[in-house]
Amino acid sequence: MYLQLMDQICQRIATADWPAGFELPSIRVLAADVRVSVITVKRAYLELERQGVIVTRQGKGSFVSDGADLGLKLREREFEDHLRAVAGLSVLLGLSVEDIDQRLRDLLDELTREQQ
Repeated sequence: MYLQLMDQICQRIATADWPAGFELPSIRVLAADVRVSVITVKRAYLELERQGVIVTRQGKGSFVSDGADLGLKLREREFEDHLRAVAGLSVLLGLSVEDIDQRLRDLLDELTREQQ
């Protein structure tokens, strides 16, 4: 559950919904809002702090880290996670690197056309 919470927080940061310096809800408030235990939120906050995504100031609260490109780093991490999943599925399906490359090129072409 704490991993899902971490993902949701990272998503809000990556989309600039919660910019650098933004004060996160207190552990108790967030636990009540998302209906999870305080321990779950605390674990998520501790892990995010360990990763440098947030900082906690004693008596002040937790804040989005001031890392200038934090949103970009989070999106890159998400991209890597998706690539890892694609690679795993490719192995299961027996796809070659060439198959994967062609499918990716086709999808990128399609997305480019849709955006024009």
